[in-house]
Amino acid sequence: MMRIHPAPFSLLLVFAAPLSAQTPALSSARIVFTFEHPQLQPSRYTITFDETGAGRFTSQPGPVGDASDGVFPTPVDRAILLDDDLRADLFQYARSHSFFSTHCTTPAQAALAFTGNKTLAYSGSDGAGSCAFVWASDPALQRIVDQLGAVAFTIEEGRRLHLEVLHDRLGLDAELESLQDAFKDHRASDLPNIADDLHAIADNQQVMDRARKRAQALLAKSETSQKRN
Repeated sequence: MMRIHPAPFSLLLVFAAPLSAQTPALSSARIVFTFEHPQLQPSRYTITFDETGAGRFTSQPGPVGDASDGVFPTPVDRAILLDDDLRADLFQYARSHSFFSTHCTTPAQAALAFTGNKTLAYSGSDGAGSCAFVWASDPALQRIVDQLGAVAFTIEEGRRLHLEVLHDRLGLDAELESLQDAFKDHRASDLPNIADDLHAIADNQQVMDRARKRAQALLAKSETSQKRN
C-alpha cells in the first residue's frame, strides 16, 4: 500500500518523465485501469495502455498538509510500457469475460477492508465494457489488479526518487531500500519505467555510495526484465 504524503497546494508540481514525448500512439483496442482512495498518495491514478503494452500513467495528489519526510506529493503524467505477460493477461481476460462487463464485485465486499475503488474498462473494434469493484470476485482478476497496483507503486517511487535527488539526497538510501523490499515482495514491478530515475542516482557522484549501489542493483533487475520482454 502506498504511503500518505500530504502537502500544501502551493507546492504541487507536475512531474513528467522525459519519455513523454516518445509515447507511441495507442492502438484501436485499449484498457483503462482507474484507482481511487481519498486517503492515499496518490489519491487517484489511471493506467491506460494498448496491445503493445505502451501507454500512460497519470495521477492526482492525495490529501494536503505537511509532508513529514519532505517529499511533497505531485501529479504525475508519464509514458509507460507494461510487462508483456501482464499486458497479455489483461487483454485475454477482457476478451474472455465480456470485455469486463461482468459482475466482478465479491458478494462479501462489505465485510472486507476498503482498499480503494477500482475500475477496469475495455474499448476496441471488437467490443467495449467495464466493471467497478473494491475486491474482485474472481481471484484471477484480483491477481491482475494487484499487479497493476505494483506498477503504480513503482511509478510513485520513481516520482519520489526524482524529488529526493533534487531536494533530499540523504533520504535516497532508505527510499531505495524500501523499493528493493517492495520488488522482492512483488509490491513493485515493471522497473524499466523508472530506469531514468535510477540512472540519475547511480551516475550521480554527489549521492552516497550505498544509495548508488542500490540504484545499480535495481537497474540490473530492470535490464533483466527488458531482456525477458
